[in-house]
Amino acid sequence: MIRIGDFSKLSRVSVKALRYYDEMGLLKPVSVDRFTGYRLYEYSQLSTLNRILALKELGFSLEEIGRLLDDGLSVEQMRGMLKLRETEARQRVREETERLERIESRLREIEQENNMSKYDVVIKNVEAVKVASVREVVPTPPEQGGLWGELEGYLAMHRVRPSGACFTLYHDDDYKERDWDLEVCEPIEGEMTESQRVKVRELPAMTVACAIHNGPFVTLSEAYGAIGRWIDANGYRIAGPCREVYLNPAKNGSQTDPNTVTEIQFPVQKA
Repeated sequence: MIRIGDFSKLSRVSVKALRYYDEMGLLKPVSVDRFTGYRLYEYSQLSTLNRILALKELGFSLEEIGRLLDDGLSVEQMRGMLKLRETEARQRVREETERLERIESRLREIEQENNMSKYDVVIKNVEAVKVASVREVVPTPPEQGGLWGELEGYLAMHRVRPSGACFTLYHDDDYKERDWDLEVCEPIEGEMTESQRVKVRELPAMTVACAIHNGPFVTLSEAYGAIGRWIDANGYRIAGPCREVYLNPAKNGSQTDPNTVTEIQFPVQKA
């Protein structure tokens, strides 16, 4: 038998780690000297330690390794667990590859413009939401005020309070000079009777590229341009109507209120 210090040198595993493996029940010493408290091991235990280290390298937690050592899993069970680890590892590689692409894209942007964009575009998941809405073609986006008045009046008449920030859905695929297909939406909970004009429906969960615009509506085009460039540069494509979410709405619908805060969300998929 050999003492823990010598066992540590042979295995190239720290004494601290060996003591922890003992506490976890993964690799207990053959005996403990009752006078000195030294842990004593046998050379044959090096193979068990190597198995622990190999399983750690494959991504198994110490708790999982303990079960693997105790249960004596079959080849099929081990194959299944390794397949799961393979899937998880590939997912991490994809995530890191996408992160690298975003870093490279930001570097290109800085090199081309010699300036930092004031918009930070992020990818996030948006939950499904139930909305009451009015949809209509209006000459231009600033002329949607009448739709909001109609929707909010209907909600007030039915004593329904919005459950979140209101937003506008833009249903046109491309930029237009005139005749915009818009849908103004108020998130709601519970049931509400529809009318010929006011509809109730659930918008599905989705993945969006989004950015925050601090400032008046008349400068929103800057945010749209930043998101559009980011989507192209990072290998995404637009996969549905854009949302303008009014986190801090403009007073009286003003196009020039500087305190307005708007989140622009584009549903996206990898191209």
